[in-house]
Amino acid sequence: MTALIGYTTLIVLVFMLLRGKMSPITVFGTIPVIGALLLMASPAEISEWIGSGLNSVWKTAVLFIFSVEFFGIMSDVGMFDVLVNRLIKMAGKNVILVAVATALVAVVGHLDGATATTVLITIPAMLPLWKHLKMRPTGLLFILGTAMGVMNLVPWGGPIVRVATVLNMDVTELWHLILPFQGVCLLITVLIAVLIGLIEKRRGAGVFTEKELLEEESRQQDPEVEALKRPKLLWFNILLTALLILGLVFSIMSSHVLFMIALAVALIVNYPDAGMQRKRFKAHASDALDTSATLLAAAVFIGIMQNSGMLDAMVEALLNVMPASMGRYMNLIAGVISVPVGCCLGADTFYYGLFPLLGEAAAAYGVPQLDVGVAMLIGKNVAMICSPLQPTTFLALGLAGTELNEHLKTNFPRTWLLSIGLCIIAILMGLMKIY
Repeated sequence: MTALIGYTTLIVLVFMLLRGKMSPITVFGTIPVIGALLLMASPAEISEWIGSGLNSVWKTAVLFIFSVEFFGIMSDVGMFDVLVNRLIKMAGKNVILVAVATALVAVVGHLDGATATTVLITIPAMLPLWKHLKMRPTGLLFILGTAMGVMNLVPWGGPIVRVATVLNMDVTELWHLILPFQGVCLLITVLIAVLIGLIEKRRGAGVFTEKELLEEESRQQDPEVEALKRPKLLWFNILLTALLILGLVFSIMSSHVLFMIALAVALIVNYPDAGMQRKRFKAHASDALDTSATLLAAAVFIGIMQNSGMLDAMVEALLNVMPASMGRYMNLIAGVISVPVGCCLGADTFYYGLFPLLGEAAAAYGVPQLDVGVAMLIGKNVAMICSPLQPTTFLALGLAGTELNEHLKTNFPRTWLLSIGLCIIAILMGLMKIY
C-alpha cells in the first residue's frame, strides 16, 4: 500500500508539473502532503518530515537568492557586456563554437566535482552569449548536464564514492576501470555540443533581421541601462568575480556565505547610495525569490518521500515485479532504467538503497555487483540536473531563466537517450558485460 501511494504521488506530481497548469510551488506544497495523509501520518510526523527536507535545501535556497542578486548586479554594471563582446569577436555568430565553448567551460568548472560550483561558473558566463545569439537555454542546460555527468566520474565525485562505499572497494581502483570510458565520454560531450549547436542553428540562432539589430542597438543605448553601468570599476568587478569563483573552487567558505559577502561588497563599491542599493536589490528580487520559493516547496516533496518510507517501499516493489528470468541481465536493466528511476529516488536512495538490492539480486544469477554499480553510474550520472529531488536542478533552472516543465519536456528524453547510448558504448568497450 505504501509503495502504491508513493508511485501515485510521484506520477500525479510529475503530471502536474509537465502540464504547467499549476505553479511548481503549489504542486510541491500539496501533492506530497496528500500522499502523507493517505499513509495516515499525523500532522506532527508530516511537520517533522518536511523539516528534514528543509534542512537539506535551505543553504541552496540562500545561495540562489544571493547568487542571482550578485550576477544581476554584475550585469547592471556592464561586466558581462565586456565578456560577451569579446566572445562575439572570437566566435562571431558561430553558434556551434559557442556550444562547444560551453561544454569546455562546464568540463573545466566541474574539475572539483561540485555541481553547484559548475552551475554558478558556467551559466552566468555563457547565458548572455546564448541569449544574444537567440539560442535556447534548454540546450545550454543539456550540455551542462552532460559535461557534469561525465566529469562526475572522477574519484572525488559523489556518485563514484557512493558506489565504491557499497562495494567496499577503493574508489581510485574503481575509477581506473572507468577512466578509458570517461575519456571517450569527454569526446562525446563535445559532439553533443556540436549537435546542439546544429539544432539551434537550424532554428535560426545567430541570424538577425535588420529590425532585431536596430532593437539591440536601441537597447544598448537606453539611458536608464547606461546609467547603471560602471566602466571605471570594470577591473574591480572582474577581480571580485574572479576571487568569488576561486573561493567556490577551493571551498574557502560556504558558497552561500561567499555570495553574501560578494554581493555586499559589489553594492557598496558600485552603488554607494543606500537608496540605489535597495533599488538594485529589488530589481532582481523577483527572479531570486521565485526559484528559491520553488526550491523550498520542493523540500516538502523531498522530506516526505525520503522519511515516510515511501521511497523504500517503491524500491522493494520495483524489485518484486521484475521477472526472475531477467536476473542475468540485471546490470543492463540497471543501466537502462537509471535515468527515470534515479530522477525519482535521489542520489543517496539510488546508490545506498536501490544499488545494494539490485546488486544482491544480480549476484544470485552470477552477475557481479561491480557490474551493476558501473551500469548505474553510467546510466544515472548524465541526469544530474533533471531530478526535482536535486537542489542544484532548481539553481540551474533559475540562473538559466527556464521553467521546470519546459526543461523536462525538452531535456529528459534527450538525457535518457544519451544514457542508453553511453551504456551501449560501455558494452562495446567491455566495461558493461552481457552474461
